[in-house]
Amino acid sequence: MKTVEIYTDGACSGNPGPGGWGAILRYAGREKELSGAEAMTTNNRMELLGVITALEALKEPCAVELYSDSKYVIDALDKGWAVKWRNNGWKKPDKKPALNPDLWERLLALTEKHELHCHWVKGHAENEFNNRCDALAVAARERIVREQA
Repeated sequence: MKTVEIYTDGACSGNPGPGGWGAILRYAGREKELSGAEAMTTNNRMELLGVITALEALKEPCAVELYSDSKYVIDALDKGWAVKWRNNGWKKPDKKPALNPDLWERLLALTEKHELHCHWVKGHAENEFNNRCDALAVAARERIVREQA
């Protein structure tokens, strides 16, 4: 099984507001950058879409070292929260609805295909790939803002 490193980040101007996501896939000395944006979204949705899109870009099941500065994404995967939300009809333990079930469904399906190892990294710090993902996300967000103007 191939091992791929994936770095992701999301950015949003306002929450909700225009947002973007960025991802970098690294394998065997090669890198692929992906990014995208939505006109009206939330930061957490952009964080999720970065991970989902990167995993969907893999052509076969892989061992994935996932790096993200989103505690929402990393904790929900690592601590099993997202699986519990799904098993409880997308309700959290306090009975309030879990947010973004459409994206969590997609992501959980991908975690069944790939062997995922999650790593939280401090955002806007010294991780060059996280910083590059942030730049990709911000650039994608800015493109959609210009398109709307």
